[in-house]
Amino acid sequence: MWKASLNGTRSRAEHPAVPLTAAELAADAVRCAALGVTAVHVHPRDADGVESLASPVIAGAVTAIRAARPGLPVGVSTGAWIAPDPADRVAAVRAWSVLPDFASVNAHEDGAEAVAVALHERGVLVEAGLWTVDAVRAWRRWRVPAGRLLIECLADDPARALTDAADLLATLTPGDPPVLLHGEGAATWPVLAEAVRRGLDTRIGLEDTLHLPDGSPAPDNAALVTCARAWGAG
Repeated sequence: MWKASLNGTRSRAEHPAVPLTAAELAADAVRCAALGVTAVHVHPRDADGVESLASPVIAGAVTAIRAARPGLPVGVSTGAWIAPDPADRVAAVRAWSVLPDFASVNAHEDGAEAVAVALHERGVLVEAGLWTVDAVRAWRRWRVPAGRLLIECLADDPARALTDAADLLATLTPGDPPVLLHGEGAATWPVLAEAVRRGLDTRIGLEDTLHLPDGSPAPDNAALVTCARAWGAG
């Protein structure tokens, strides 16, 4: 898999091209898929522009993307910042009328396993977000399978992020789910290069970075995807 992370928690104040509405997410998904992206990860917003796990919000974004680009897998986040109470996240997943293809669950968050169980019961592939070695240990205690591991190197310093990547990857064993490795901020491109070197899945998009490899501002998600493809990530 090679994924575009289209918006994350970003606002228009951070970058004017961040897609927020269902229509904007769909249009960006089409552009990125045309450049070789094989999946998209989105953070749907409600009418006020606030991230939400509510059924109409998830349905609106997922349906719009599927209508615009049929067959393109669509994933969402279940981060605790969206709904801090684990019970609310579980209830939201169980109420979804339109299901995404996959959803990320950060293993270090309270109630992560319960959210993963709810997703698995609905037939949604679970991506276990692993930020630390302790998070890997927490994920291994889950009694529900993950379909993919997101090794997420969130240190902004590239050297630290690459060290974290090596440490996290060293905890994995044969038979573990497929791995997607990515970084954020200044570490985005070095970690992406490491993912390519290791032959791992990876991702790029305005969620992770607002800059091209040379440090210049990225015009939009499509420009980031184009650069990543040139690096051999596709």
